[in-house]
Formats: sequence, structure tokens, C-alpha cells
Amino acid sequence: MISASLVKELREQTGAGMMDCKKALAECDGNLEAAVDWLREKGIAKAGKKEARIAAEGLADIFINGNKAVMIEVNAETDFVSKNEEFTEMIKNIGETILNSDAKTLEEANELAFEDGTIKDYVVAKTAKIGEKLDFRRVAVIEKNDDENFGKYLHMGGKIAVLSVVKGANEEVAKDVAMQHAAMKPKYVFKEDVPAEVVENERKVQKELAMNEGKPAEIAEKMVEGRINKFYKEICLALQAFIKDGDLDVTKYVTNNGGELISSTSFVVGEGIEKRQDNFAEEVMAQING
Repeated sequence: MISASLVKELREQTGAGMMDCKKALAECDGNLEAAVDWLREKGIAKAGKKEARIAAEGLADIFINGNKAVMIEVNAETDFVSKNEEFTEMIKNIGETILNSDAKTLEEANELAFEDGTIKDYVVAKTAKIGEKLDFRRVAVIEKNDDENFGKYLHMGGKIAVLSVVKGANEEVAKDVAMQHAAMKPKYVFKEDVPAEVVENERKVQKELAMNEGKPAEIAEKMVEGRINKFYKEICLALQAFIKDGDLDVTKYVTNNGGELISSTSFVVGEGIEKRQDNFAEEVMAQING
């Protein structure tokens, strides 16, 4: 006979449902440790079935210690789960583990030891417990010098995370740059970052437009150069009009405050992930078919 107290203890340890805990204990002749392993094995199997699902919601966060910062994005299937306390605690545990390690890449981060396994194992176990596909999608490790400042900004509780680095000036200026990055979503930080093929394609488009307007070739060329400069100001953070003072660009704002923009990194949650659009009938059938 499996006691209610044993079922309760197993539920508290694993977060699994009551019927699953009863079945696990029955399968393992009431052995609590064996039942934990049994549930983990079944949980991992269930987590594996969730791999085909699309996880495009979630949160990004930034963890800082001295001159080192770690930015991570972890995805879930629904926004509801991304607000779950257990999900946010998982993000905190992952971020702090990476911050206190030498890991630089996602692959290295996934192999870091955590609890009785690795970060990768931890995410799989949480997938089984929470019941949605979870994906530790990306990580950026950013380091600065003593004379530089981090500017951290989280928008909408972590739907957008930005970390800017400014030499000199102060943290407030660096945060202003991060807020600009979040609000205006530039594709690049500096003009030099824009690939040559992107510029050439824009130049081709603008020249075609100018010619279609009936402009002579010489005038069209001058118009194209003006439009390319405008293009740079739209897509490069350093050249954008500063949102708090339109008379300045971001570079001028930073230099006016005794600083120099070094870098700015942004994670937009779900960016680049194609969200599946299921209709209601398909969704019901998908659940019936497991």
C-alpha cells in the first residue's frame, strides 16, 4: 500500500502529478529514490516528444559581476509559462552559473555542471516538469575594461534585453544608449558593421528609384549618395538621431558626455523564430494524437 505521505513527498521532490507519482511508487515497490529516477526517465521521454513544438515566447535577461556580463535568452511555447516563477528562477540559475564560469559559447554553457547534471539536463528536466518545450536559445558573454561602463536595459520585463558598453561617461549615459537600441531596433551598431552587399543592394534600389523619377544620371548619383547616408542613419545605432534630443545623434550624445560608444548587444525574444499558426481544429487533433 502506497501511503499518501510518500506520494506527497515524491510530488514535492519532482513536481510531477499525483497519479504519475502513485504509478512511479507502485512500479518501484515504494522506493522513493527509484521512483524519482523513474519519473525523470519518463519525464525526459515526454520532454523529447516536445522537441517538435515551436518555442518562440520566453525571456531574455542580463547578469553582471564587475567587468563581466552574461546575456541569455530562454524560450517557452507560451507567454503564460514565461511569467511562471519557476521559469524565471531557471533563467536566473542558468545566467548565474554561466557568469561564474569560463564558458563563452552556447555549447560550452550547456555542458556546465548544474545540480546532478548539466545545464542541458536541467532544461530538459524543467521541460518535463513545466509541460512545455523550453529552449536555452543563445548566450552572449561581454567583458569591459575598468574605464568603461555597462548600460543594462530590459524592456517589457525581458522581451528585449540590451547591454551597451561606453568608455568613460557614466552608467546613465550607457543605459540611455541601451534604451535607444531597444526602442529604435537598429540592425547594426556602427557604419563599418554594415556588410558591403547590403549597401550595394540599397544603392541599386535607390538608383533605380531615382532613374524612374526621370532624373539625369549625374543628378541620380548625387541623390543616391544622399539616400545612402540616410539609410545608414536609420540602421546604425551610432548614427541614429538620439531619442531624447533629436538635434544629436547617439555618437554625439555620448561624446558630449565625455564618452565613446564601444558596443551594444541586443536580444529580442523570439526574433527569427517562425511562429506556427495552428487553427483550432488542428490544435485539438494534435492534442488527441499526442
